[in-house]
Amino acid sequence: MPAVRSVFISDVHLGTRACQAGRLLEFLREYPSDHLYLIGDIIDFWAMNRSIQWSGTQNTVVQKVLRRARHGCKVFFIPGNHDEALRQYVGIAFGEIRVESEWVHEAADGRRYWLVHGDEYDQVTRHHRWVAVLGDVGYTALVRINHWLSWLRRPGYWSLAGYAKQKVKRAVGFIFDFESSIAHAARKKAFDGVICGHIHWAADHEIEGLRYLNCGDWVDSCSAIVEHADGRMEIARWQDAPSREKPRPALLEERV
Repeated sequence: MPAVRSVFISDVHLGTRACQAGRLLEFLREYPSDHLYLIGDIIDFWAMNRSIQWSGTQNTVVQKVLRRARHGCKVFFIPGNHDEALRQYVGIAFGEIRVESEWVHEAADGRRYWLVHGDEYDQVTRHHRWVAVLGDVGYTALVRINHWLSWLRRPGYWSLAGYAKQKVKRAVGFIFDFESSIAHAARKKAFDGVICGHIHWAADHEIEGLRYLNCGDWVDSCSAIVEHADGRMEIARWQDAPSREKPRPALLEERV
């Protein structure tokens, strides 16, 4: 796979059993880039307060990111709500990784994208933190159940949490409210688009003339946003391929 100009990743949740660090590591090896944006919830301090599940593969992911930064890749870390403790270090660089509360990325085609995790536009997280924490515990339980279901359904990966989101109208309504809210904020700032995370729902579509891109996550969907040399943005998912020994990338919803 040739190098891409930029890679945008969110919601890795390092420090949890649900983190699919092995798939992320393979993805990073497949997609060298000039820019790497880590758009929040990369480390899950919420879950780590309950118990720490840190594997050798997760440690390798961290080393891989640090190595990319040392070798000239511009790496930015935009903390989310699960790693909000790192927001006190905004404006500081660690190992050539720059921490920022938000960022503006100018694509190769000249379009300007606002990069932000997005929890500020989630009314539950913002005003009812205890509900968000309770929901996080429930989501973690779903992911653990999904791990065993996926093992029984091999080959391939199936997301129970993703299925639940699609079937529960209230959850889908929340997603649409979140998208509209963050797109409205980006439009007021006169950006061409927004790239965010937070809701674990990969997406690429227009909202009233503004391009909305969500990275997804590395718990369920194993997805990211990639920018090609000409400025084209698209979702890339890392999926199991029954005909090959290792997972392969699947590019979805290519847009101009």
